[in-house]
Amino acid sequence: MRTQNDRACDPSPPHSSKVNRMSQKCVTLGLAPSFGFGDRTGLATAGHVAAMKRCGAGIEAIYPQQSIREMFRTQRTPPQVMEDACRGAEAAGWSGPIGADADHLKVNQDVDVTAAVGFTFFTIDPSDDVDQQADDYDEATLREKFASRRDDAPWYESYLGKSIKLDTGSVIELGEKACMRAAVKYGKAIRRALKLGDYIKQVNEQAGHDYEIELSVDETDQPTTLAEHYIIADQCFGGGMKLVSLAPRFIGDFEKGVDFKGDLAALELSLKDHAAVAEMLGPYKLSLHSGSDKVSMYKILASSTKGRFHVKTAGTSYLEALRVVARHDAAAFREIIDFSRARYQTDKATYHVSATLADAPEPSAVDGPTLEREYLEIWSEVPLGKGFTKPGRQILHCTFGSVLTDAKLGKIVIDCLRSHPDTYTEVLDDHFGRHLDALRSGM
Repeated sequence: MRTQNDRACDPSPPHSSKVNRMSQKCVTLGLAPSFGFGDRTGLATAGHVAAMKRCGAGIEAIYPQQSIREMFRTQRTPPQVMEDACRGAEAAGWSGPIGADADHLKVNQDVDVTAAVGFTFFTIDPSDDVDQQADDYDEATLREKFASRRDDAPWYESYLGKSIKLDTGSVIELGEKACMRAAVKYGKAIRRALKLGDYIKQVNEQAGHDYEIELSVDETDQPTTLAEHYIIADQCFGGGMKLVSLAPRFIGDFEKGVDFKGDLAALELSLKDHAAVAEMLGPYKLSLHSGSDKVSMYKILASSTKGRFHVKTAGTSYLEALRVVARHDAAAFREIIDFSRARYQTDKATYHVSATLADAPEPSAVDGPTLEREYLEIWSEVPLGKGFTKPGRQILHCTFGSVLTDAKLGKIVIDCLRSHPDTYTEVLDDHFGRHLDALRSGM
């Protein structure tokens, strides 16, 4: 297993001619619909490629994709992520374009270590500067907060009183409260995003590399309003950001490792409005983060955006890795579940999840097939676009870092995947084929 000395935060990551040669294959993807395959083991790309070859026509692939947070938790580095994904794609016979997503970047150093090895798609995450309580402030508190943060929103007066009619027929009213709330909620975050966007531009232009930027404002408890979306995107373009994709916080619940929870009809109307904003100001893609396993809403995402979307997945490939363990080393799978249950309360702190330990059975209480079903199953035997999820998936999802960096269990997982690569490819092909089929049904 890798050591702490290999962490992604190392300001001087190792550079090899192999990494540089492989990263030259990574390109910008522009406005084409795209799908990001996160890989926390470095062994999943063959399965990702299999699904893309079978079901991904018309959708571009991002194989190297990992956030700085995930790299820290798995003790991987940007060069390792890039090399594993590009080598895996080459070995699997992939001949199409490949995007490379440096995910959830927060500081300049994050840009340095990912740009240096050829990442092309830079996802800015200013969530630390978003006021998570802004939607709950009464008018007096909102005015007080706005007065103290006025300098974070020099754009406030330029939007005040505007009324914007969308092609959907909806109207965005930028009244005093809407503009104040946007300033309080996102003012500081917009400033951080613009500053980091300038640095991404500087680093890539100096190196002579093409690049594109995604902005993520989805990691909040409260949805992004149309007024907030409009102001955020307009400020990005006004500030010269090369924005190709934006991830708002959509309505409903997008919990890790489970299907969408919420009103699909209401979500469709909301998506169409957000897509209209993206068309008016950009155009740019709408991005779905926590995109893993949200099969019930993929068709409406694709249709509402008219195919101008990006979907980002990560933890679901790790969960399918555990399915391989369940099928080839049942005792180890039970041990991983026991370990994950013990870690869950700690590891879930940074995730939006609702599963409790009581929702999933103790491993000792059920047989092997039942255990796999209770902790890993997601698909029901119903028509495309309908799914269900067992809560146990969330318990395993949140604890990936603890398992993969555990001296014993991490080795068990990696050794099992290396011993049974065909099984891993098979389960990933089936799993992501369902994702891609659902998306393409709306294109």
